[in-house]
Amino acid sequence: MKRTIVSDHVKETKGASAFFRYPDISHRERWEGLSSSLKKDIIEAGEEALLAPWTQLLISDFTQFSKTGERLPFEDKYFPRRKKLAGLIMAECVENKGRFMDDILDGLYLILEETTWCLPAHNTYVRDAVQEYLPSASRPVIDLFDAETGAFVAMAEYLLRPAFDKISPYISQYVDERLNERIFKPYFREHFWWMGNGKEPMCNWTPWITQNILIAALTRRETYFTQEERRYYLEKAAVSLDFFLDEYGDDGCCNEGAQYYSHAGLCLFGALHVMSSVLETSFTDIFKNELIRNIGSYIVKMHACGDYYINFADCSPICGRRTAREYLFGKATGDEALKTFAAADFAKGSASERLITDEINLFYHVLQVLNYDEMLGYEGKEISPQDSFFDSTGLMIARDERYVLAAKAGNNADSHNHNDVGSFTVYKDGKPMIIDLGVETYTGKTFSDKRYEIWTMQSQFHNLPTFLDGDYKGSLGKAPEMDVYDMGVVMQRDGGRFGAYGVTCDLEGRSLQMDIAPAYGDTRVKSYKRKIALLPKEGIQVVDNYVGALRSVMSLMTYEKPEVTDEGQVSIIKLGDLGEVRIEGSLGVNVETYPVLDERLKICWKHEVYRVLITMGEEGNLKLEIQ
Repeated sequence: MKRTIVSDHVKETKGASAFFRYPDISHRERWEGLSSSLKKDIIEAGEEALLAPWTQLLISDFTQFSKTGERLPFEDKYFPRRKKLAGLIMAECVENKGRFMDDILDGLYLILEETTWCLPAHNTYVRDAVQEYLPSASRPVIDLFDAETGAFVAMAEYLLRPAFDKISPYISQYVDERLNERIFKPYFREHFWWMGNGKEPMCNWTPWITQNILIAALTRRETYFTQEERRYYLEKAAVSLDFFLDEYGDDGCCNEGAQYYSHAGLCLFGALHVMSSVLETSFTDIFKNELIRNIGSYIVKMHACGDYYINFADCSPICGRRTAREYLFGKATGDEALKTFAAADFAKGSASERLITDEINLFYHVLQVLNYDEMLGYEGKEISPQDSFFDSTGLMIARDERYVLAAKAGNNADSHNHNDVGSFTVYKDGKPMIIDLGVETYTGKTFSDKRYEIWTMQSQFHNLPTFLDGDYKGSLGKAPEMDVYDMGVVMQRDGGRFGAYGVTCDLEGRSLQMDIAPAYGDTRVKSYKRKIALLPKEGIQVVDNYVGALRSVMSLMTYEKPEVTDEGQVSIIKLGDLGEVRIEGSLGVNVETYPVLDERLKICWKHEVYRVLITMGEEGNLKLEIQ
């Protein structure tokens, strides 16, 4: 371990009490102190939840994943239970009349009686191994949603403990028994890869699970654990979080993208927030650490415009609204830009978005409603994000009054990697112009050895060249799963040694230069130098110079339908009313249409997307002017 930031801060503290930072249902002044409109919305959301049926989970739903690789048959029944129960609990905390209690107990007991809280896609004891066909009731796997459910039922019992005690002592006892067998014993006895050991890369799993285990453990009654046992949780969690922080550059860039910030950076904050709530001596100095502050501010720098964020890897360009978690992170680090950005984006949301009704983490619901009125009334000074270069991932973001340009160097070993070294995206006048598709709905194939058969993962469906040994213009991309194995189609390869070389970023000049040939791992591609720049009042310029033995065909992914015309030696691609791309150095331009059929992609792309294929001339020079 290189970093010991969290461990060092924990060592400087004393004690460890049970968690009492947020009010349970008996603290009426806090719940009744919410604004009348917010209380009304929470109760109405609870009443809607009353009308939704409880889903039935069958073991055949679980085994569908091993049979077909499809995750939704199980997850579409698993998650609605938790969403419904969260709405009921929040309504009961506000109203406090017992009207929702029977349904709350129905939902709570349904979840407590599930054979496993682990998702079938995660049901393995070894990272990236084939999943077990059935869950083990005697040896639970602590995955993302085993821990998330543990935190959920723990928070439910914490909030409603005074009401449960009046009904029966067996409710809280049952919750504690389940937590002991599903969370506490495995956490003490097993080593799961996400805990960290310095030998394998970490990802969002580490802070996400660690945060939720802390919530589960520290919300138990004061007498459930001794102070020494609570200290054990804090110290073990600190070690895991330090292993996670080892994966970050000093710039705080999340290599999983803006969407995963909610599960990586924000869960790091959540874990530290919970830890600071139970320590008898101050722990808040940790939020002054430069790396922690940079991890927090990352999301502001990644915002493109409106609902869009800079995306790469498995990240979607639409990442959801900001919440109390970002707001509180900004508060803790003294980051006014983050705090203001979070409050402003929260205020733009619908009532449902502001109540995070699709969220299954009950702790987040509590944070949201108890900070709701403050965020809604907050009027901070909006601070425009500066141009940024994240050296740890090779990502440059540059902006002016009309354009937002993002260009990525780095390598193809990012967590949730797509083979996208050298790709770029462009937003103009608040709209996507040159796009990164994102990722389709996760299946068993997504995280398997066949991952790069999926079209959205391949470099040919990013804004990059593909190299051809022969004439494939008409068939390239028609069967992406076969192109991976075709020796005549050379795309980028995955892994840390397939990356950009000679990377130079001139942030003042808003340009990024690199040689992306090494990302292809083919000696026939000798060099491919690319320079991407945002030119003052001129738009975006991309200049490519290629030396090699194969034909180069450049892809441009667009959302607006391209219309191609020629003016002598220049090809012009008109993108609706948004703008155009002027191309010099091509032998020909073809346009292909791809329907958007996947439900996850449909969130961002409401109609077809397009790929422009640009065949490079024999001179090996290509120039794009995006205006």
